[in-house]
Amino acid sequence: MLRKKLSRRQFVAATALSSAALITAPYVRGAHAAGKLTMGCWDHWVPDANKAHTALVNEWAAKEKVEVSVDYITTQGNKLFLTIAAQSQAKSGHDILAMPTWWPHAHAEMLEPVNDIIGPIIKQNGDVNGTVEYLGKAGDKWLGVPSCIGSQIKGPCSRIDLLKKYAGIDIQEMYPAGSPPKADNWTTDTFLKAAEACKKGGFPFGIGLGETPDNVDTAGAFFLAFGAQLVDAKGNLKVKTDEVRAVLEFYKKLIPLLPNGVASWDDASNNKALVSGEASMIMNPPSAWAVGKRDAPQVAEKCWTHGFPKGPAGRFNPILPRFYGVWKFSKNKEAAKSLMEFLTLRKNAERQVAASQGYDIPPYPQFNDFKTWDEEGPPKGSLSHYPIKGGDQKAGVTCSPAPPLIAAQIWLQSIQAQMLVRYARGEAMEKTIDWASREVEGFKRT
Repeated sequence: MLRKKLSRRQFVAATALSSAALITAPYVRGAHAAGKLTMGCWDHWVPDANKAHTALVNEWAAKEKVEVSVDYITTQGNKLFLTIAAQSQAKSGHDILAMPTWWPHAHAEMLEPVNDIIGPIIKQNGDVNGTVEYLGKAGDKWLGVPSCIGSQIKGPCSRIDLLKKYAGIDIQEMYPAGSPPKADNWTTDTFLKAAEACKKGGFPFGIGLGETPDNVDTAGAFFLAFGAQLVDAKGNLKVKTDEVRAVLEFYKKLIPLLPNGVASWDDASNNKALVSGEASMIMNPPSAWAVGKRDAPQVAEKCWTHGFPKGPAGRFNPILPRFYGVWKFSKNKEAAKSLMEFLTLRKNAERQVAASQGYDIPPYPQFNDFKTWDEEGPPKGSLSHYPIKGGDQKAGVTCSPAPPLIAAQIWLQSIQAQMLVRYARGEAMEKTIDWASREVEGFKRT
């Protein structure tokens, strides 16, 4: 992930373009604006997920008599992000392009509004969650169509046996498969006590504080749980508040209970901690568990994914939605919008979730009843509470409710995680807060 100070102009302008494997749907000349369409998609880590997506595109292409080419573009080396920026700058590229969490707002001026199809989609599928709307909409303009493929939640994945043995917590009873959560007592205070107990038992929580997305998103969820905003929805600085001080104090207690060196962890570190059997909990989508099924089945069969602990301001599961955007320079907007509508159909989203082994999270809460999450295992039902199912849980994204272009900068620069590390290492709280205030004030001016 890019970790340097960026102006808004720099954030939306890069020049490198990735290469990607080309998969082409059957050619049948026809209906939509000369019958050709290009699509750039996130390259899924689950091979069958790409295959399922290609099959869906081919079905639509055959029916609509459109020739479609699909490029799967990796995020490794920031290739997808650089592809988005390069196409925006060149005003040339795919008709449809996958847009990660913050990118629709970064390229809002270059994206075709999709209000004309979002209305019917929401009428058909139900409302999107509030975080999806916050990220996908600028004023009254929808910047992209919320995507199922690649959208994820980074909630806790816990070892059933270790939480029960050392912390006295039956996580399956708290989050029973196929039933609403019974998690009133799953609070930040309980979380802290459990972290201490598991540390003493030799199996600490594997929660990192490095400057990479998994670590930043976990820190951001705890900021939300404490009601700690750095910038409010109107763009006002809110760093010097009791809520921010409270989350700093919470983490100062938590960090000594985590493994040594967590300030330098990257996005692979928590996965390794779980799969190796060293950690009793991590914060991650089911990718780490899925690797465990392959490489350490004795660990995977003891894992359970569940909801986030509740803080003074509520319970926020960190979600990273993705979108499909249509460029204003697209040569086939009509066909592009037709394909995106097709991909949002419930039956098609369900196929995508199944192919991803439950990793992909639909943007429509009414879709959280798909059977895949209750059936995936071992143990069966391990992913039942990966999507939000009832209770007081909300989907939240790091740095909200700040205006998205400011929030994106806070996220890119890992300001929250850096604050936590600085204070935990002994820096005076007011010095940490003053540093963050200066950094965020700078983002407001760029």
